[in-house]
Amino acid sequence: MIAIIDYGMGNIQSVKNALDYLGIYSTITDKKEEIVKADKLLLPGVGSYRRAMENLENSGMAAFLKHLIFEKQVPVLGICLGMQLLAGYSDEDGGANGLNLLNAEVKKFDISSDLPVPHVGFNSVHVEKEKSILFRDIEDESDFYFVHSFRIRMENQHFASGTTCYGEKFVSAFEENHIYGTQFHPEKSQSNGLQLLK
Repeated sequence: MIAIIDYGMGNIQSVKNALDYLGIYSTITDKKEEIVKADKLLLPGVGSYRRAMENLENSGMAAFLKHLIFEKQVPVLGICLGMQLLAGYSDEDGGANGLNLLNAEVKKFDISSDLPVPHVGFNSVHVEKEKSILFRDIEDESDFYFVHSFRIRMENQHFASGTTCYGEKFVSAFEENHIYGTQFHPEKSQSNGLQLLK
């Protein structure tokens, strides 16, 4: 069973709808007694990093998730804001500490060109890993749907499994042991996104 973590940030029903379409059993929940039974975790989200971390901390979910992911080695996929929350810190809204499961920081795009921020729409992803789990059976430079103003900056680029160019090259997906993240929304990325979730 896949637990889709509900921490009050964004419409996460679309993620469940995509999994339902694939015939994959999942549940949207904020209950620890349900989450602890899950085989895998999905951490989606959109919106403010600071508010997301406040929600996770105030509910006790932050420490609980770190225990499951770090100590119990439960696989997790962070999507968009959920991917960013796996990092140690974001400078959004004056700065906030994250779950610190990934040696990375979240920074706003520093684009000097005429490209608008946020980065919205379909963009191609270059697959960086030959044996990527996320991009198995997905062609290099396939398109995925993005909506974000901030991006992850990783200390160790070895964990990047996908990169995208938008005024600069940035990490759009990563895989580190059992911890995965996508900056794009696979549930909104049509056939490519469904294949990635599968």
